[in-house]
Amino acid sequence: MTGRQKAISLLRGRSLDIDSGPLVMGIVNVTPDSYYPPSRSRGAVEAAEVAVAMEAEGAAIVDLGGESTRPGSNYVEEAEELERVVPAITAIRERSDLPISVDTRKASVARAAIEAGADMINDVSAFRHDPGMAALAAEKGAAVLLMHMKGEPRTMQSEPSYVDCVAEVRDFLAEAAAEAIAAGVDPGRILVDPGIGFGKRLEDNLALLSGLGSIADLGYPVAIGISRKAFLGALVGKAVDGRLSASLGAACAALLGGAVVFRVHDVAATADALAVFEAILGRTGKARP
Repeated sequence: MTGRQKAISLLRGRSLDIDSGPLVMGIVNVTPDSYYPPSRSRGAVEAAEVAVAMEAEGAAIVDLGGESTRPGSNYVEEAEELERVVPAITAIRERSDLPISVDTRKASVARAAIEAGADMINDVSAFRHDPGMAALAAEKGAAVLLMHMKGEPRTMQSEPSYVDCVAEVRDFLAEAAAEAIAAGVDPGRILVDPGIGFGKRLEDNLALLSGLGSIADLGYPVAIGISRKAFLGALVGKAVDGRLSASLGAACAALLGGAVVFRVHDVAATADALAVFEAILGRTGKARP
């Protein structure tokens, strides 16, 4: 793919404008075991309250997940994930038209989520886990976020290694996007994510953030998830509840490298930090390079 997209096409005739500045994607979990305890939601009503609050704080979209993909997490069966995700999407839709991404590896869950009102599929396996996901995305016309992950969540941090992490991740994402297009997914509905912390060592995460421009040069909008992650704790020596400042620093670096969508727990703080950084770069209100 060549050139840079100006918008991400969504369902129901909507889109996300990525030409005039970065977008914040708020994390809404309906899981009991996500790595940041305050982000754990106890059900549909609370999930809707969190989503509406994030919208007021500046979120352009929320990402709702019913299966934790933190390192060491266990697989969640389809029926349980459906019970967590679908009522939460329904509850959000009763209160807001905010775009919703569903964070799932299962085509059956993605289908039910879209039918309940979701707009995007965020698949941490980039369609590798469920061979039916690409066909579903093409059938429904959903936007898709394809992420790089080495291994699977339960074991991904067990001695990951790379020869050239940036090049390997870039090539993986290029191939994943090409396969999605071959399956019928509209290129204008594809985003890519290098998968910070997903089968990566500290040095790999730093290399990816430093070399993010190489991934942005693929031409697909780049989403990044660095919020309160363990590699930040390794750098600043703080537990997950003390990593907000580190997360904001990493977000600004990712913005400089070409990321346009930021998946975060702390919407207001991230939106403010990115707005200031954009202004310093002189890009506020202008088309992005």
